[in-house]
Amino acid sequence: MLCGVAAMTVRTVAIVGAGIAGLAAALCLARKGIKVHLFEQADRLEEVGAGLQLSPNATTVLATLGLLSALEAQWLEPDRVVLASGRTLKPLTAVPVGVDARRRWHFPYGVLHRATLQNVLLDAVRADPLISLDLGKRIDRYDGAALAAAIAAQLDLTIAADGVWSTMRTAVPGAAPARFSGYIAWRFSVPFASAPHFLDARCVTAWVGPSAHLVAYPLLEAKAFNLVAIHQGPAGRHDWSTPPAAAGAALRVEAFSGWNEAIVALLRNADAPLAWPLYECGDGRWFDGNGLILIGDAAHATTPFAAQGAAMAIEDAAELAAAVAGAADANIALAAFETARRKRLRRVRARADFNRFAYHARGPIALARDAVLALRSQASLAADFDWLYGYRPAI
Repeated sequence: MLCGVAAMTVRTVAIVGAGIAGLAAALCLARKGIKVHLFEQADRLEEVGAGLQLSPNATTVLATLGLLSALEAQWLEPDRVVLASGRTLKPLTAVPVGVDARRRWHFPYGVLHRATLQNVLLDAVRADPLISLDLGKRIDRYDGAALAAAIAAQLDLTIAADGVWSTMRTAVPGAAPARFSGYIAWRFSVPFASAPHFLDARCVTAWVGPSAHLVAYPLLEAKAFNLVAIHQGPAGRHDWSTPPAAAGAALRVEAFSGWNEAIVALLRNADAPLAWPLYECGDGRWFDGNGLILIGDAAHATTPFAAQGAAMAIEDAAELAAAVAGAADANIALAAFETARRKRLRRVRARADFNRFAYHARGPIALARDAVLALRSQASLAADFDWLYGYRPAI
């Protein structure tokens, strides 16, 4: 038991935030027989962002929750994740996924619209009798007594799943605040019918170049490619929906100067691109020691260089539920959960930092990168992801 804190078991939980982390946590907890009250400030849940990638370390959790068939009907499983030159468009290397992901990591690698995942999770939440969803409920600060009064029951645990701009985070001593990473992501889509030849509907492709990269993959639901262009730039508004001012649009094109003209033209002519300043949280605390825990981006927002934002939130949800279910002292279980998850997130964050360095390399470093990749087999590259994609969260 933590010093000065009474032993606690968990029977009733409040979750603040009904994004991917909050919805997944509600489902994982309810599967353990725990009553969940889920609060969301929005009056209705709408799509935020665009596409996302779900690797096998996340889809194993969704499969356990019984949601995989609903997702498989709407997503695509790409054959490969390709790294290509932004100057020549030629592939540098590839990691096989598709049937290979199921064979190697036992669960699929899917690409889909964020709203698709949210809706599948939301339908399951609404169908679960142990979960109550309260929309239009804004909670600006952590107050356990007020939350208990709102649910008219004893509250054993509060989970802050309210994203990178969490209002609950300040109640956790030592939590890491959100900070601007120095990078901006531009998102836009290109319909399949009008897509240029180098956009391949069978692949997730990342074109790399000096100080910038561009990722593209198909979205079956939208019948379009999801594209995200990332480069250095100034901080902006804290959302996915910042329209491009003329200066911002010029900066986007300038960041990719010297790239293949087909990519430059695609960026220049992007239809209604939206800017997303990339904020992150460092390796701070998640647990206040007595009834409040952070998960998802509220705890550990990272840059998308490893495409693991949604996957880490889903892992958090599964392992948090496994930690507290049946624990004689949930405070001890929550402290252990935090320690283990922070260790894993450090490794994921290090991988994202490595990818940023490799993707945005220039000069001799870029030449060395290309030479090393040319010498490695696709199987050996896939093995580099065993620790990440082959991870099986406790659930």
